[in-house]
Amino acid sequence: MKILFILDNYYPFKGGAETLFRNLAEGLVKKGNSVTVLTRKIKGARETEELNGVKVFRIGAINRYFYTFIAIPKAIELAKEADIIHTTTFNSAFPAWIAARIRKRPSVITIHEVWLGKWKEYTEMSRVNSAIHDLLETPIYKLGFDANICVSESTKKQLLKSCNWKKGEKTEVIYNGVDYAHFNPKRHNGEQVRKKLGLEKNFVCLTYGRAAPSKGMEYAARSIPLIKIPNLKFVFIIAKDYSKKYKQLIDIIKRTDSSKTLSLEPVPYSELPEYIATADCVVVPSISEGFGYAAAEASAMGKPVVASNTTSLPEVVSGKFVLAEPKNPRSIAEAIERVYNKKYSQSRLRKFTIEENVRRHVDLYSRLLSHKKA
Repeated sequence: MKILFILDNYYPFKGGAETLFRNLAEGLVKKGNSVTVLTRKIKGARETEELNGVKVFRIGAINRYFYTFIAIPKAIELAKEADIIHTTTFNSAFPAWIAARIRKRPSVITIHEVWLGKWKEYTEMSRVNSAIHDLLETPIYKLGFDANICVSESTKKQLLKSCNWKKGEKTEVIYNGVDYAHFNPKRHNGEQVRKKLGLEKNFVCLTYGRAAPSKGMEYAARSIPLIKIPNLKFVFIIAKDYSKKYKQLIDIIKRTDSSKTLSLEPVPYSELPEYIATADCVVVPSISEGFGYAAAEASAMGKPVVASNTTSLPEVVSGKFVLAEPKNPRSIAEAIERVYNKKYSQSRLRKFTIEENVRRHVDLYSRLLSHKKA
């Protein structure tokens, strides 16, 4: 098969959606498929290149909103050679839909989260901007893709409810894939990192990821003064792509007892498991998650996880865990204390493999192509 992905962002941009599509694209190539990606150009990335067999085309645009329209001609051009066109929310959906209709190709959209009516809560936008984004998001679900993929049951429920769809014949759940060979607790013990950071005698809590408003990291930071644990050290590994929110978060951390906190620069993906291995507790304080890679990765590493009891996180977290009330520092503090006292819930590890993710996509693509031929 020849698959064309039209995406808002792709590697080297880092995020949950980008991890999903890189794993999927490269997994499809390994199975003998031809994969092309059309995406937005970011600083330092080439306009065209091949990455592990995936052909990547990047289009320069002032921002992702301009990309929606600038990408249309190239999308139509590349769609001519494609069997399937696969896109995602939000800004790449329209050019993908246009290209699919003009070239008469089956179209698929992956939906990570449905934010209708919640843009202000999840992004801290003004009421006006939130209303505008509601107006922009609504048509995406009404365009009529041939298949809707949701990355969790939570997202599927959000979609069906928001669109008043009683049935979801064209909608199915395909969970994101986690690299369990990489996040393998037998390969990482964290001792060198703990020694390097001077954490040998500490009870270490770790929060990592982007400082996006929906990640709720400020609530984790505000929980620190409320946590009654001796030798506590709360470690933050925070990406800087949301500069305003990042500065706000760092300011909150600086106003906390410095003996209890440690802020680190983002670490390479290759080193991330070593840092997770240093933790006695991983905190995922998100107020919304479509899937929740951090929760799945920490669970894979066998670490107790404190996760917000919201959206997809109760689906994804497993092993040793405590669910906390979202946006509630005191609830987070109490959940961390439960981990410290080993009073967490326990379950079998739930696995979301890349192999299963790729297989489910191949099955879906095959069904769509067989329906087209029929």
